[in-house]
Amino acid sequence: MSPELAIALVAGYFIILIVVSLITSRGADNQTFFIGNRKSKWYLVAIGMIGASLSGVTFISVPGDVLLKSFTYMQVVLGYLLGYLVIIYVLLPVYYKLNLTSIYTYLGKRYGNISYKTGASFFLLSRVLGASFRLFLVANVLQLVIFEKLSVPFFVTVLITLSLIYVYTFRGGIKTIVWTDTLQTVFMLTAVVATLVVLLSKMDLSLIEGVRKISESGHGRIFDFSGWKSETFFVKHFLSGMFITIVMTGLDQDMMQKNLSCRNLKDAQKNMITYSLAFVPVNLIFMALGALLYIFVQQNGIALPEQPDNLYPLIATQGYLPLSIGIFFILGLIAAAYSSADSALTALTTSFLIDIVGIEKYTEPEIKKRRILTHLAISLLLAVVIIVFKQVQNTNVINSLLKVAGFTYGPLLGLYAFGLYTKRTVNEKAVPFISVVSIVLVIILNKYSEQILFGYKMGFEVLIWNGLFTILGLLFFSGSKKPD
Repeated sequence: MSPELAIALVAGYFIILIVVSLITSRGADNQTFFIGNRKSKWYLVAIGMIGASLSGVTFISVPGDVLLKSFTYMQVVLGYLLGYLVIIYVLLPVYYKLNLTSIYTYLGKRYGNISYKTGASFFLLSRVLGASFRLFLVANVLQLVIFEKLSVPFFVTVLITLSLIYVYTFRGGIKTIVWTDTLQTVFMLTAVVATLVVLLSKMDLSLIEGVRKISESGHGRIFDFSGWKSETFFVKHFLSGMFITIVMTGLDQDMMQKNLSCRNLKDAQKNMITYSLAFVPVNLIFMALGALLYIFVQQNGIALPEQPDNLYPLIATQGYLPLSIGIFFILGLIAAAYSSADSALTALTTSFLIDIVGIEKYTEPEIKKRRILTHLAISLLLAVVIIVFKQVQNTNVINSLLKVAGFTYGPLLGLYAFGLYTKRTVNEKAVPFISVVSIVLVIILNKYSEQILFGYKMGFEVLIWNGLFTILGLLFFSGSKKPD
């Protein structure tokens, strides 16, 4: 695919998003930006959340991960379902009962201001890193497919990507995102299904034959019952998936902000039920794509790229498949980038202004001014982190993302679990100390687990250990009665 065609696709797609933004942001105020005036349609939120959850990580990295770990990531995805039940029937009722805009306000009501600021700070750290991982992946592919051929430096690619996102989100915020993410989910899934259909056709396989081919190749192995020492052991993956969902969806302002824009609790729950039921088959489709890509490469004697994440971009855009698939791929890639990054940027802006700055003391015009400046500042911060990550990245991004989430979201898991399921008070001054020590302990455990725990290899369950250390710390510094 020529760089000129790819740029034209990006420009055309961006124009569509701008038009949607202009329509949805008419008459927008600060409440429109933060919470969509609580008028979002639950089914639109459900569709949009699929795209936001998948992001460029799933679009690129999950197919690439199949070579390394077959379909074992599905064990994590199955664990997600249990996590969604906790969100639907435990967390959402609390958020709606308290009428929250930022979910971290709960920590202030339950513990106090220090815990509130600590929890919000860990979200900001977690989401900056998570959004940067996702955007790095997409910017890297855009660099490979388009900008490298035009001798454009990587940092310029990153700035262009973030600038486009900023332009269509800074006015309408969450109201715009609900609509643009719905559109982008459709583009993303269309790209994947189209690629699957063409790959099967190229290999003269029917759908049933394709499934059998994947099974025979060895790439389709889902369950690992080899023992607790294995990094991909079923129980470890399943429980990790459950807790990853609780923190990266239920305790994440990015994902919950969309839910809180629904009209009421019932609509928000319908959204989450629909979204969770769709999430499993969608991930299975992405993994099937990865397996078929590896089979196609083996059959045609194509050299594998150094990074597994580059497999799908290589096959889709370098002439191995029809040009139409390259076009679908670029559109799907852009959709994957924007559907996760736009909501992350809006959530970071919301949390910083409400949880850290405390905008309730300002007038509406002052809030709007600070909102626009904060939105711009966070965009620049993401650009810096992405460029730094480019220098150190050396592994599959889906694994990097989930591992980092285990370290940074762990204190949030502990704080919410302790607050919801105990009535004990906590010495507030100890909360930041407990959170940091928990992360340090789990980093040490992750590095030396095989020596300390008789060959036990740590996987995504670092999150569970982290939350447990936080709960134990809170218990140690706690009193016997929850304040009225």
